[in-house]
Amino acid sequence: MTQARRYRSLFISDVHLGTKGCQADLLLDFIRHNDADTIYLVGDIIDGWRLRSGWYWPQAHNDIVQKMLRKARKGSRIILLPGNHDEFLRNYYGTHFGGIEVQETAIHQAADGKRYLVIHGDIFDLVVRHARWLAFLGDWAYVFALGVNTYLNRARRLFGLSYWSLSQWAKLKVKNAVNYIGEFETTLANEALRHQVDGVICGHIHHAAISDDYGIRYINCGDWVESCTAVAEHDDGRFEIITWTRRTAATLEVDDEIEAGAVPAARVAA
Repeated sequence: MTQARRYRSLFISDVHLGTKGCQADLLLDFIRHNDADTIYLVGDIIDGWRLRSGWYWPQAHNDIVQKMLRKARKGSRIILLPGNHDEFLRNYYGTHFGGIEVQETAIHQAADGKRYLVIHGDIFDLVVRHARWLAFLGDWAYVFALGVNTYLNRARRLFGLSYWSLSQWAKLKVKNAVNYIGEFETTLANEALRHQVDGVICGHIHHAAISDDYGIRYINCGDWVESCTAVAEHDDGRFEIITWTRRTAATLEVDDEIEAGAVPAARVAA
């Protein structure tokens, strides 16, 4: 089995387990090949909104949960910061689930001594806070776009092309969406200043970014629906966005067989 690359910390957000748009196979591939001393799950890991309207939970989604629990058992510290789609977990602040800590926010101190506020970010979204009906309507439109995206990417795979997000492309082409992203980033940067920290690490808007444009470091993890990104902190305190759009199904099958004891490890080395 290929040894996982280890980081000081990993930040993953907006997985949306329980939805058909979740790129579960790619995330499984990522967490099998990457590990960290501390893993932050920065909200919307489980999509309670979608599960309430209809149950969808394939094996790959269960495998992700089991992999995270296994990482916790092996010594990684895992911190879950609920978002608006998994807001039901906000009733469990201060508790543990199989070694996974549930917190409202966190202050992460990087290797270089800089401190970062870690938060999902939905409480700074005026639509989510004050017009939930509009947020639900937008969610349904988003799911429709993801459905179209699924068929598009099936066709792309037939031609040997990698995953591509129609919804992400459209988001970055629509002026109002671009303005919304900018306002969100500014608001989160101001919140970090209020907490007297050096930066903020968040999710929510499905747009990965590392920026110093706001007088403070702004980091967004992105998502595992559109962009398939995570943020990694290296041992020197440097942060990096990792984009994981490759699909290594054959490798995953061999890894599973080795873990089950069905295939000797020497076969992989060969």
